[in-house]
Amino acid sequence: MAEQPPVDSSGTSPGAREGGVQAPTRHPLGWTEPGFWEQAQLDAELERVFDACHGCRRCVSLCHAFPTLFDLIDNSATMEVDGVAASDYPRVTEHCYLCDLCYQTKCPYIPPHPWAIDFPHLMLRAKAVAFRRDGAPLSAKILSSTTAVGKLASIPVVVQAVNAANRNPVARKLLEKTLGVDADARVPEYHSPSARKRLRDLDGNGTATPAGRTRGKLALFATCYCNHSAPGVVEDLAAVMQHNAIPLKLVPREVCCGMPKLELGDLDSVASYKQQNIPVLAALVRDGFDLTAAVPSCVLMFKQELPLMFPDDADVALVKAHFFDPFEYLMERHRYGLLASDFKQPLGKVAWQVPCHQRVQNIGPKTRDILQLIPDTEVVTIERCSGHDGTYGVKQKTYAISRKIARPVEKRVEQAQPDHFTSDCPMAGGHIAHGLHDKPGAEHPLSLLRKAYGI
Repeated sequence: MAEQPPVDSSGTSPGAREGGVQAPTRHPLGWTEPGFWEQAQLDAELERVFDACHGCRRCVSLCHAFPTLFDLIDNSATMEVDGVAASDYPRVTEHCYLCDLCYQTKCPYIPPHPWAIDFPHLMLRAKAVAFRRDGAPLSAKILSSTTAVGKLASIPVVVQAVNAANRNPVARKLLEKTLGVDADARVPEYHSPSARKRLRDLDGNGTATPAGRTRGKLALFATCYCNHSAPGVVEDLAAVMQHNAIPLKLVPREVCCGMPKLELGDLDSVASYKQQNIPVLAALVRDGFDLTAAVPSCVLMFKQELPLMFPDDADVALVKAHFFDPFEYLMERHRYGLLASDFKQPLGKVAWQVPCHQRVQNIGPKTRDILQLIPDTEVVTIERCSGHDGTYGVKQKTYAISRKIARPVEKRVEQAQPDHFTSDCPMAGGHIAHGLHDKPGAEHPLSLLRKAYGI
């Protein structure tokens, strides 16, 4: 086994005992340091962390990365990590979709523990080293180029052809062969006009009423997905905020937040997107706006991933401090009596799947808390991963596994027999609803809130 710092009989390290109880912390990614890219150093760190995971195994139920690792170890000649060839390590990496749940909810060895294990960052490092060395298949590059694909697919006339092809079994088989998109996977429907065109008249004018951490006026980051595939969600977000007397406007220019490229390990593209987005967002913050988006992954990108990649960038830190999950924003204002409570329609029983990228923001179940303010509304909370992750849930190579990961959520929804099923992540919601044959279909929580307001 790889050498680890000593622990006492209780499993506590001497360093942890001496320092007392300390809050978990997270170190920057360190991707600009030369050693980050050294394969030998990476393999040594993978062996060290895999050895600790082998001895713990608390994360076995979270995703397919850990069962893959433990099968490799258990089927090796030594039944230890030293029996696994380094050439097999990528078999683990490919199943990590950077949900961060192992770090946030399971691992006992995260910093300040002296073992300082950050499994998601290690997987990201392995993806990045492989991407820089080998690149990626054209199909993966296309699937992760969400801004370009969305713009092309939502061109008038083209949009009808794309949506028709996505519903055609023959075309889907061709898509499976060319781009590796499983023929049975649910793929996004594209819309024209886009959300940004539908809401281009928002000007942000009006009286802002600060409350707590909120400054009372918002700029909306439309996101690639919602802009082209779920524009109604951005319209619902705008309607809810306007109903709560919050002046709002669209972010004047935006490109992809970078999450799809991050998951691919293409850190240079993430940096390029950051260079385009952050100056615009920081200028809005300096003009008195807070920021929000309807996709948890995009919110997380600005609240966590970019700050960990660029820890010394003042504008990144400024954007982080003023970027909010929509329901986090509404609940903060509710604490000061500024949430409209003129609900006109109860929702009955709502089954709510909590997306991983929302859970790891450490904001608590704010979506549930807001929806439960609606009279005659009960929220059944399901804290299990959907297994979608943007591309993991559509690729032929991983689609069957993603369906297996989603099945416990689907079973919980079936057992609840809800009037509504919802998830803050439109992609996760659609993936789960697909497994349920749309009985019930997926609705975004913002859409439910708008429905309850009757606006």
